[in-house]
Amino acid sequence: MSENPRRRRTVARHGQLATPGPVNQLLKLIAIGLAVVLVSGFGVAAYIAYDFSSTVAANAVDLEGQEAVPPDIGEYEEGFNLVLTGVDTCEEKYAGLFGERCTGSDAGGTLNDVNLLVHVSQEPRRITVVSFPRDLMIPIPECVDDEGNVRSAMSKQPLNTAYTDGGLNCVVKTISELTDQEIQFAASVTFGGVIEITNAIGGVDVCLANPIKDRYTGLDMAAGTHTVEGLQALQFLRTRHGVGDGSDLGRIGNQQQYMSSLARKMISGEVLGNVPVMLKLANTALSNLEASTSLANNPMTLVQIALAVKSVPFEDIVFVQYPTGADYADPNKVVPNQEAAAALWDAIEANAQLQITHQNTSNDGVIVQEPTEPVTEATPDPTATPDTVVALPDSIKGNSAAQTTCSNGNVR
Repeated sequence: MSENPRRRRTVARHGQLATPGPVNQLLKLIAIGLAVVLVSGFGVAAYIAYDFSSTVAANAVDLEGQEAVPPDIGEYEEGFNLVLTGVDTCEEKYAGLFGERCTGSDAGGTLNDVNLLVHVSQEPRRITVVSFPRDLMIPIPECVDDEGNVRSAMSKQPLNTAYTDGGLNCVVKTISELTDQEIQFAASVTFGGVIEITNAIGGVDVCLANPIKDRYTGLDMAAGTHTVEGLQALQFLRTRHGVGDGSDLGRIGNQQQYMSSLARKMISGEVLGNVPVMLKLANTALSNLEASTSLANNPMTLVQIALAVKSVPFEDIVFVQYPTGADYADPNKVVPNQEAAAALWDAIEANAQLQITHQNTSNDGVIVQEPTEPVTEATPDPTATPDTVVALPDSIKGNSAAQTTCSNGNVR
């Protein structure tokens, strides 16, 4: 695949960093301590719970071709990208909860069924979360797996086979080559990790416009507002047959509702402003994530990322589905809509305010709810001009964290 020099740019260049000695480690610890004093009012200081000798750092994954990460994320002139993938690993502690997936004929292998690219722009800060369908048929590049083995490239495979083929590094490389985006950070989370993390934050509020009863995941919920955590949160995120047209695209819409609610809870102060909750979340997350070396080796990176996103307005936190079209070779798969995708990346590169123009239908996983109370007039963005507000093609589905969506449930 040819590289697009206009989009795929190296935003920070540094030589290989030397291994820090005892003095540097001490200075780093002092710097972390100072950061605690400076940011503890926001609760972000809880990230110091990270232990340099932890299993997370020891098992961190190197991303192929990545330059050394600078000590300050502000050096990323065009913002930075993080890939987060949810994998269906059947950990022994939780395998009994998932029936055939972990005990039946399809129990082998680990698939990356949830794939997110999180872009955090430079000032003014905006966050765009792009969800990629697991059944997106694309090339899988040559990858080096966790054991150092080179895995051959494949011309057209479902995205969710990338982890099976070459681990987290291969997921990142596949998404990077598809999007022409340089990716600085990455992490994966398992079924059990989702359960533990949602418990740590005290659950996430979700809305159901209609009941969901999905015999495939075991989810059974009445219409209305619910706080989901633990196993129920995972069932909610995994349900496909229970929302919209029963497709993976409908499931993505449902997952974006969950993520919007999570973002509002995190940024409103319920999490970032609550030191005990942040401490619990940090400990839980770090022990349930497989992280890239760039993310795992320096706890200050996590502090900086949290500080970078804590003040982003909800309307500038936007969740979109990567645009797709039908795969005529297989009706159960989809292929990239290159034209719409180019419009999306152009808007992100320009750090524009993204406007969703897609109008949801009964086939979509969520229904956009109209406000029931008068909406307080938002403070205008002084940087907003016609050139910095982009209406995305109507083939791109999504919503901002400022919108309320409810699951378009059904009974199957």
